Amino acid sequence: MGKGGDASWRVQSEDEISSILLKERDVKVSVAPDFYWDDAGSEEPHAVRRREILKKYPQIKKLYGPDHSTKFKALFWVVFQVFSVHLLKGAHWITWLFCCYTLSGSINHMLTLAMHEASHGLCAKGVTKNRFIGIMANLPMCIPASASFKRYHMEHHRFQGEDVLDVDIPSKAEGFFFTSTLRKILWCFLQPLFYSLRPMFVNPKTPSKWEFINISAIVVFDLLIVYLFNFSGLAYLAFGTLLGMGIHPVAGHFISEHYVMNDGQETYSYYGPLNWLTFQVGYHNEHHDFPFVTGKNLAQVRKIANEYYDDIPHYHSWIKVIYDFIFDDKISPYSRVKRVTLENQEIEDLQSRGGLVS
Repeated sequence: MGKGGDASWRVQSEDEISSILLKERDVKVSVAPDFYWDDAGSEEPHAVRRREILKKYPQIKKLYGPDHSTKFKALFWVVFQVFSVHLLKGAHWITWLFCCYTLSGSINHMLTLAMHEASHGLCAKGVTKNRFIGIMANLPMCIPASASFKRYHMEHHRFQGEDVLDVDIPSKAEGFFFTSTLRKILWCFLQPLFYSLRPMFVNPKTPSKWEFINISAIVVFDLLIVYLFNFSGLAYLAFGTLLGMGIHPVAGHFISEHYVMNDGQETYSYYGPLNWLTFQVGYHNEHHDFPFVTGKNLAQVRKIANEYYDDIPHYHSWIKVIYDFIFDDKISPYSRVKRVTLENQEIEDLQSRGGLVS
């Protein structure tokens, strides 16, 4: 694998890949050559490793299923956020801003990861229950996200790195512009905007009924906050979301998860204390290998199959990840793996059906 498509791993012979796929890949590489392009038709690494691990350790399947405590934790922090708004009503602006970054930012980011657990169906049994739990966790963020996040995130897992479909990957425009240290600092600050707006331009979807339910719930919640605590209360929650997903210690996971820091590896785990605030999302290789295992049990996956995880590069500090991204000239929004496993017609057919999840 390399920039411009000089891939060297999971190589397939060309007679196994359709000529159409090869031609379409060549066009896509020529348009955005600075990404790391994997071989045409190459399978993303997690599916391969999952099969190997399950063959050797079938007991991991016993770890599948929801963690029922997650929904209660999410509810607690939603209530805590509202209580914080009440306590900070009329506070000095310095106190307000400090709490907005440290408290509201951390809690709202934590709730995005409860929303993430719900998107995988890991908060309760049943799809509908998880959808409502995700929307509940979304409430203090002030911006409707849960329903759309689920739709795009399932495609990120199923088609990791796939051009067009995996909207977790920055756009060519982001890679082109955010190259210098100062621009990368700006990119980190604006990351929540790119994260939420990028899908609308790269892979737009027609809103489903769940998006409208999500929007309605957020609007009602926001109006209630304004009615009870004025616009300062709404600002506390909204800016907490933006600050907590920007240059913030827990936001380091956005970069650490899939930005290529070591050539040949596209997913990285983090084994540090902030996992306790983020539903163990740092165990990211383990999560992509076994997306049906709740965050609480991902450490068990690593313990059981330690030879697959302990010796590959991983992190112990998300703050250092952010620092390295900003100051290392070799790392930029281009530092992501892209692959082409679907023909354009297959992508269009999937889009016409509304994606994997409606």
